[in-house]
Order: sequence, then structure tokens, then C-alpha cells
Amino acid sequence: MSTDLDTLTALNRDYINSVQNGDVRRFSEILAEDFLCSNPDGSMVDKQQFLAQTARPVTISGLAIDDVRIRILGDVAIIHARTSYATADGERRNGRYTDVWARRDGTWSAVSAHVTR
Repeated sequence: MSTDLDTLTALNRDYINSVQNGDVRRFSEILAEDFLCSNPDGSMVDKQQFLAQTARPVTISGLAIDDVRIRILGDVAIIHARTSYATADGERRNGRYTDVWARRDGTWSAVSAHVTR
């Protein structure tokens, strides 16, 4: 039987893999209907806009995460992590993200994301 920490660790991995692979289908499963994301450029997008963003060709490679911190606060969890990746021209870059997850009807869904680069 998996713990909430195991579940959220796997969901975080799915989230990052979905970014790297442009996996709209998986995102549509794990994002809440009221999901909002603050993009690195300062724009805010809802779930449908985020899925449209995800459907565009992926221009980064080697997306990796470290310094992952998962904090579970009852039916809410906050995940902080650092990212590293290569741009289309091969430049190495780093960023951070904070995702907020909520357990609704027994299922964890991402309700918010904030991304910096």
C-alpha cells in the first residue's frame, strides 16, 4: 500500500516527464479542472491554456530535478524542486518550481504551479 509521500513522489515524476515529453494526455489526468500556472514570463494560464502550451513542440532536453522537497499538510501538499535542462541551442540552464497538490475525493491533483527560470 503506497503512502501519500510515495504517491506524490510518483506524481511529481509524472509531471516532470510530461513537461519533457509534451504529454498532454497525462497532464489532463493529473491537473485539477481549476488548475492555474504562473509561467516564467509572468503570465498565468488555466488548465486548458496549459495543455495547449504543453502540446507545442518541446524545445528543451535533459530536464532533471533535484532538491525535491515534498511537504504534506493534510489534504494539501506543496512540492518545491530545482530543475536543470538544456535549451535548443545546448545552453545549460536552471530553474525552480513550486507545485500545490490537493487531495479531492481521495485523489491527488495538481491545483497550482509556479515556475521560474
